[in-house]
Amino acid sequence: MKRSLVLLSCGALAVAAQAQEWPQRPVRIVVPFAAGSSPDILARIVNDRLAQRLGQPLIVDNKAGAGGNAGTDLVAKAAPDGQTFLLSVNAPLVYNTVLYRNLPYDPFRDLVPVSLAATTPNVCAVNAQLGIDSVKGWLDALRRNPGKYNFASTGNGSISHLGVELVKAKTQSFAVHIPYASSAQAVTALVQGDVQFACLPPVTVMPQVKAGKLKALAVTSAQRSALLPELPTLRESGLPDIQAVPWFAYMAPKGTPQPVVERMSREIAAVLAEPETKQRLLTAYFDPVGSSPKQLADFMRDELQRWKPVIERAGLKPD
Repeated sequence: MKRSLVLLSCGALAVAAQAQEWPQRPVRIVVPFAAGSSPDILARIVNDRLAQRLGQPLIVDNKAGAGGNAGTDLVAKAAPDGQTFLLSVNAPLVYNTVLYRNLPYDPFRDLVPVSLAATTPNVCAVNAQLGIDSVKGWLDALRRNPGKYNFASTGNGSISHLGVELVKAKTQSFAVHIPYASSAQAVTALVQGDVQFACLPPVTVMPQVKAGKLKALAVTSAQRSALLPELPTLRESGLPDIQAVPWFAYMAPKGTPQPVVERMSREIAAVLAEPETKQRLLTAYFDPVGSSPKQLADFMRDELQRWKPVIERAGLKPD
C-alpha cells in the first residue's frame, strides 16, 4: 500500500512539473480568419499578458479559408505537444458539423476544449446611403424587393450568416449571401456598397457607424448589450425568435497533455479577469468570459443541441 501511495505521489508531482515546465519555446495561436478579424483582435489583446504569464512569446498565426474550417482543421491535425492552440468561433467548432457533410475534422473528437474566451453581440447594420434607420424599415425593404439586396458574412455557416438566414426565414424575405474571409473585409464591402447590410461583430462595425458610413439598427443578443445599450435587440424589434451571438474559444489538438491544457485554461482565465485586459476587451466590444475545459465542453454540446434543429428546420446549407 505504501509503495502504491509513493508511486501515485510521484506521478502527481511529475504531472505538476510537466505543466510548470511548459512551455519551453514560443507557442503558436492559430486564428482561422484573416488579420483584422474579431478573433484576431481578441487573440492579440489577450496575448500581451498571456505571454508574460507563460514566460514565452505567443505567435498569432492567421490561417484563413473555408469559413474558418481550414485553420481549425490545421490545428485538429497538429502535433499534440502543447505548442499549438486554436482560437476559433461558433461555426467551425459547432455549427459546421451540421451544415457540412464532409467536414475534414470533428471538433468534438479531434480537438480538446481549453477555455471559452469571450462573447460579443453582432450588430445588424446597413449602408448609410440606403436611408434605412430602423429594423422595420430594413425588413420592409427586403420584403418589397426580393433579391435586390446583398448581405455580407464572415463565411458560410458563420453566425453572421446563420443569423441573417433566420431573419429571412422568419420574415419570408430574400437577399443574396456574399461571404468574406473576415469581418474587416465584410465591413469594407458594406461601406463600399458592394453589399447593403450585414450582422457583424461591433469591433469592426461601430467605427464605421461613428464615422457616419453605416447605420446600426439592432443587436442580435437576447437582451440589450451593456456594450451597446443604445441599440435595441432584434427581439424588441419584432423578431422574437432570433438570437445569434458570436463566441470565441481556445482549443487544442486531441492528445495535448491534460496538465498543459489545464494550465493554459487557468492562465487565460486569469488574464481575462485582469482589470486592464478586461477594459481593453470591453473597449473592443468583447465581453470576457473565461472557463474551465469542462465548462467549455458542456457549452459546445449545449450549442449543438440548440442550433442543430434550428439549422435543419430552416434547411440552411453552406452556399
